[in-house]
Amino acid sequence: MTVSYTLKVAEARFGGFSGLLLRWRGSIYKLLYKEFLLFTALYTLLSITYRLLLTPEQRQVYAKVARYCNRSADLIPLSFVLGFYVTLVVNRWWSQYISIPLPDQLMCVISASVHGVDQRGRLLRRTLIRYANLASVLVLRSVSTRVLKRFPTMEHVVDAGARCGEKREKFDILKSDFNKYWVPCVWFTNLAAQARRDGRIRDDIALCLLLEELNKYRAKCSMLFHYDWISIPLVYTQVVTIAVYSFFALSLVGRQFVEPEVGAAKPQEPRELGQEPASALGDLDMYVPLTTLLQFFFYAGWLKVAEQIINPFGEDDDDFETNQLIDRNLQVSLLSVDDMYQNLPPAEKDPYWDEDQPQPPYTVATAGESLRPSFLGSTFNLRVSDDPEQSRQVDASPATARPVPAAQTPLLGRFLGLRAPSPAFSLRDFGRARGAPRTPHPLRFRAEEGGDIEEAAAESGEEALEP
Repeated sequence: MTVSYTLKVAEARFGGFSGLLLRWRGSIYKLLYKEFLLFTALYTLLSITYRLLLTPEQRQVYAKVARYCNRSADLIPLSFVLGFYVTLVVNRWWSQYISIPLPDQLMCVISASVHGVDQRGRLLRRTLIRYANLASVLVLRSVSTRVLKRFPTMEHVVDAGARCGEKREKFDILKSDFNKYWVPCVWFTNLAAQARRDGRIRDDIALCLLLEELNKYRAKCSMLFHYDWISIPLVYTQVVTIAVYSFFALSLVGRQFVEPEVGAAKPQEPRELGQEPASALGDLDMYVPLTTLLQFFFYAGWLKVAEQIINPFGEDDDDFETNQLIDRNLQVSLLSVDDMYQNLPPAEKDPYWDEDQPQPPYTVATAGESLRPSFLGSTFNLRVSDDPEQSRQVDASPATARPVPAAQTPLLGRFLGLRAPSPAFSLRDFGRARGAPRTPHPLRFRAEEGGDIEEAAAESGEEALEP
């Protein structure tokens, strides 16, 4: 059964996720504890061998090998390869879930389109929805181990369908080397066409809508089958698995606490007469590689997550509950097309009939939420200028528009006191006669030159801009 903890994380609070760490079912501890114990045992065996069974010369050789393995392990791009793979698997896992066929839309269309309160009308509606459910059972039986254990043979499927022997014979007569989950869908279309000829479906529009919903339902069955058929390329799974296992195989040797390399650290000279020299500095001999064990827990656990959800139609703790989906779909769909057909509650006035602003009542625990103002937009509380001149509406013509200030170079203009030339220029510059080149930018003068901006602009034939 799927492990659900949604209610536990409904509110973000102190230690919200910490309470989930104590669960066993569906946890990473349940998936990883065997591999973790094996890695710890191998590391301990190598550590005992190095410390107690090797000679000094052998320990030096082993230390060189350990340093080489430690450097080599860092060359494996484990985070990139594993992260991309797990992301691909998670996206595929969710896509498979939304591809599971649900008859909710189809049963509503059947209940609204196939008419008749007599025995024949009831039989048509129930038979149509049973054909749809049979198609989903057949496709789930071919992809889910739980459903296959529930219906190991077609005899079990027939027994679940109230022993319809004639349908079984017609199903077996069709010889095909491929999966025949689509056969009930064809039965559905033929029966719907017959209902249209008999007048049970009153117009072609209703028939078209019914067949469109069936095609959507059949498309999900087909997509689910193809997800089971086309897996993630095996080479990618092999690359990720080899990368993880080789990384920790090198870590078994390279993460051992060995003697420091000769000449890497020298004893310090005594500062005073008679003082003993300090010992050589090196790595701490911790015996237990805490960070290496954590790294194994994270990376190997990441790989285990992908291993669990790459096929969610198995029998793991977090795999899909396909048998419960079959039970739910059959029960809900039969209720919809049979017991609920034209079984409507009386239409009567609602409690807010004469109210302009209807509002459902609050409880004492939620009464404070009614005092919060509704959201009207991010600029609703923006303070604008109180000057009525700024709010006056004008015609956006060149005569009334205010001139745009000239663009300035942010940094250079501050130091030099100059305005940078703008790349904008007038199209009139293209048709000028030959002569001295003119700047394409409106003229600007430095204040120390003592020139009048308006006069200079009038002489040059350009309009003066406000500084």
